[in-house]
Amino acid sequence: MKVAPDLQEFLAAYLLEAEEHVAVANAQLLTLEASRHRGENNPKAVREIFRALHTIKGLSAMVGVEAIVTIAHRLELLLRECERAAAGVSLQGLDALLHGVGEIRARLTALSRGEQPAQPDAPLLARLESTEVTDQAPPAPAPPTIDLEPELLEKLAPFEVEQLLKAAASAQRAIVCEFFPTPDRSARGLSISSVRERVAKVAEIVKVLPRAVPVTPESPGGLAFVLIVLTSATDAELAEAVGVDPATLRVLQAQLPVIVETAAAESKRSALTEFEDEAFGEGLRKGIVRVDVARLDDAMEGLSALIVTRFRLARVIADLKQQGVNTRELSYILADNARQLRDLRAAIVRVRMVPVSELLERVPLLVRGLCRTTNRLVRLEVEGGGAELDKAVSERLFPVIVHLVRNAVDHGIETPDERVRRGKPEEGFLRIVAGTRSNTRLELTLTDDGRGIDAAAVARKARREPPANDAELLEMLCLPGFSTREVATTTSGRGVGMEIVKRVVVGELGGELELRTEFGKGTSFILRVPLTISIVDAFIFESAGQRFVVPVAIVEEIVELERARAVEVPGQAADAELHLIVRRGQAMPVLELAQVLRLNLEKSHAANAIVVRRAGTPIAFGVDRMLGQQEVVIRPMNDVLTRLPGISGATDLGDGRPTLVLDLVALGSATPSRTERVGG
Repeated sequence: MKVAPDLQEFLAAYLLEAEEHVAVANAQLLTLEASRHRGENNPKAVREIFRALHTIKGLSAMVGVEAIVTIAHRLELLLRECERAAAGVSLQGLDALLHGVGEIRARLTALSRGEQPAQPDAPLLARLESTEVTDQAPPAPAPPTIDLEPELLEKLAPFEVEQLLKAAASAQRAIVCEFFPTPDRSARGLSISSVRERVAKVAEIVKVLPRAVPVTPESPGGLAFVLIVLTSATDAELAEAVGVDPATLRVLQAQLPVIVETAAAESKRSALTEFEDEAFGEGLRKGIVRVDVARLDDAMEGLSALIVTRFRLARVIADLKQQGVNTRELSYILADNARQLRDLRAAIVRVRMVPVSELLERVPLLVRGLCRTTNRLVRLEVEGGGAELDKAVSERLFPVIVHLVRNAVDHGIETPDERVRRGKPEEGFLRIVAGTRSNTRLELTLTDDGRGIDAAAVARKARREPPANDAELLEMLCLPGFSTREVATTTSGRGVGMEIVKRVVVGELGGELELRTEFGKGTSFILRVPLTISIVDAFIFESAGQRFVVPVAIVEEIVELERARAVEVPGQAADAELHLIVRRGQAMPVLELAQVLRLNLEKSHAANAIVVRRAGTPIAFGVDRMLGQQEVVIRPMNDVLTRLPGISGATDLGDGRPTLVLDLVALGSATPSRTERVGG
């Protein structure tokens, strides 16, 4: 069934929200699996998965996507079985749930491409219907009892009763408190939604139940909300969160018998649960506005035009000043405008930023699938560190992470039997750590404790001399079409993975890629990429009479060549393009940029050197003079006929002439014959 024409305008918002709930469902399913490995039940995860799928079903029904409605409904039925049973979820049940959520995501992807989502086929529906979702039959009702009114107790699901019973044997307390909505509290911003948010910071909410009460001055609306929570906080802290007197809180005791639900009570409770999910879910999203990325791109494009206009205005003011015109007031206005544009740029960039945790949230699901396919056991640790990066950078970086994770699981980490023979734990270890570096770059490190990379074997396969260090080994691994596997598998062996990694990180993003490996112990890949790539601070310099731009983020240092001590390279002519200088007691290669770019050497006299790092090793480029630093708008060069190594784009400095933006790291990598002659 196609999306109704009058609902097409809501499709973008529907896809965005549905994807968020799919991500929540997958994350909670992996949490449920981790609990299963520890031999524990996780009723909270079951509840969150159900909430996400129930919302997806409702949203899909509103826009007429019946295929997703059908799948979500079948998954809800499976989760209802998990909820009713006190037993843990079976591995078969988890696989079925993950497969079903994956089918929902596939149909959302089809919708985003403008395609018709396929109706669920008979095998899929049969699998969701016939799966045994629990490891064992539901046990008999537990004998312990809870001191709670029968009309409230009958509205609790079995797993919620179990939560309260477990709390009695732990350090947590089960507490009941009532919130009465009043006009005065509403004026102070106290609603049931805000109370839920506040209570969630100091306690775990088991259930929130509305119930009718007599109309009194304390409850003028005749309505109360009963909050049943588990907490280790003090009565004063909890009472402050709810906005009530601590004396009104009541600690639950195990005294009254647990009431077994009838079919009618179950039906009543299920309907109430669904009502609560919809009633309170929206309160958590207050203050959030979803914006199409295309609109943000338009805003950034407008800002880019303003920045170029400011450059033109600055040139006009400079010309007027040379003619003797008093431009002091204009200069003040230009300075204010520069500050305002910088603030506007920061605001737009902040809106475009997405948490790195969102970029990494699909990795656990990827690792789980790889483990099942390759017969590995892998423990994954992910640390996002609260870092953020531009949406455009995030989208380009995700395929890189996928390739590196696949390599780590399929190539790096050994099978359980092999690890035991090597004296290692059966379970391999993969750690992904992300964090910002100097507020301009993101550093992402992927580390595994696998077999490491055999440099000699890689060299034999590549038919080259053995690499002298990890940097040369990385260059070899990134050769087009190179793979260490003899036969391609479903996860690797086609010789495109590392080539893509280098092309995206170094070529498209202007970042750095570094390898550290120790044979038999493990491997680390370190990626450093700019947080944003559209408007950046850059150095402007001149070489052989031509102006160039280089982003500030990739520059480590600017050196005056006249003050640096030159070192003679044995066997090399005096006019060669490669020289050495001593920097803080260490020799560093210097490439004459004019010679590298084949410019007019008669116009070139290198007086400065721009230092960057290539695979962790410093390398410098000699330039004639530095012209200054300013914000520039980078226009990527996407035409394959104009793309060259070391040129990441072009910019307009206000005179209407395009100025090339250089990626000196990539330019150094594209000239290995010149730098390899300088040995360590």
